[in-house]
Amino acid sequence: MEQHKDHTDCGIPKYDSRDLVIREDIMKKAKELAELIGTSEEVQQFQKAEKLIQKHERVQTLISAIKKKQKEIVAFETFQNQAMVQKIEREIEELQDELDQIPLVTEFQQSQSDINYLLQLVVSVIRDTVASKVNVESGSEPAVSSGYGE
Repeated sequence: MEQHKDHTDCGIPKYDSRDLVIREDIMKKAKELAELIGTSEEVQQFQKAEKLIQKHERVQTLISAIKKKQKEIVAFETFQNQAMVQKIEREIEELQDELDQIPLVTEFQQSQSDINYLLQLVVSVIRDTVASKVNVESGSEPAVSSGYGE
């Protein structure tokens, strides 16, 4: 068993995080959590908005135009034509403004934000719960109180 640096006999094996195998039960619970999140109202709203966006002709036209203009910018940057780059950037802004005025796009963006918030909340709860058991950052056990008002 390889020992930690500067500790010859601490009894704790040294691991490389790339070599760790995640326990099956943890992976199973993670997949269950992912399934549960997948059935959440936030994900359902996102999927509904995504389907409507894909079918919305004007939205798709605007998205295609923006992508085309972004490619044009790359080409003009290659030729160091800053005047054309700025002109196309203004055109993209106008297209983006029009896109942002479509209520469906706003709903879609809000649903993305809601999912991100949900995922961040779940990660925070997991992190905080684990941190309360073990100080993850320093790798040390949490301080143990003797029960005498410390």
